[in-house]
Amino acid sequence: MSEPAEFRHRVRVYWEDTDAGGVVYYANYLKFFERARTEWLRSLGISQEAGRVATGTVFVVADATVSYRRPARLDDEIVVTARVSDLCRASLVFAQQAWRGEELLAEAEVRVGCVDAATFRPVRIPLPIFDALR
Repeated sequence: MSEPAEFRHRVRVYWEDTDAGGVVYYANYLKFFERARTEWLRSLGISQEAGRVATGTVFVVADATVSYRRPARLDDEIVVTARVSDLCRASLVFAQQAWRGEELLAEAEVRVGCVDAATFRPVRIPLPIFDALR
């Protein structure tokens, strides 16, 4: 079986991303990882808003574990990766990393669940989205 495809998304570090020490504030890596997942879905032709309207479902983060390795700084260009490491009928797990060149800055495992938009109860990932994620 082949390795799952890895998506890459470039992010520039702005003032708003840094803390008083001039490095990326730790929580902002979660935003970078979110953007990479969202852009990856877009690259597959999946609009989360269109999916909500058409199917009444949304994706929510259920768990996130982040390990920080090296700091990123103002004006750095970093590459944030996303790949599906586990896919179930109602949830999936992303393995994600943030890189500056060859230097690993942070890595995360993020479990995302599919829920009914009105009740927030778990539901199966709509089949067209599930097939695209495979």
